[in-house]
Amino acid sequence: MMNRKSNAGMTLVELLVVVLIVGILASIAVPSYRGYVIRANRADAKASLMATAAALERCYSQYRAYNSTSCPVAASFASNDGKYQITTAFADADHFTLTATPQGSQAKDTACGNFTLTEQNVKDKSGSKSVQDCWSK
Repeated sequence: MMNRKSNAGMTLVELLVVVLIVGILASIAVPSYRGYVIRANRADAKASLMATAAALERCYSQYRAYNSTSCPVAASFASNDGKYQITTAFADADHFTLTATPQGSQAKDTACGNFTLTEQNVKDKSGSKSVQDCWSK
């Protein structure tokens, strides 16, 4: 007699192997994706800082001062995508420092942290990565 074996479905072992493979792939993909999102959101800070610095430079060319009485730039506002809080500090009429502080889920960005930009286009950050790594990518 012929032995009939049913091939109608998966065995429990096959199912466990599939679940294990999916779990391994997810454990690799999810952190990589989160890191990518954090790096991509840094563009929001850099764009907001550069746009604000450009507005202050236009103001300076008209009024010969960066200070808040001459320039219509808010002292503190949210970046375009809301991932950073931009603050403007005026040391005097000829100097400013812009700071982008990460907000919400972006606050987990310890590699670059806060971005800063001055009137002399000096770029800095507060995190563990180099200034070039944070500002160029």
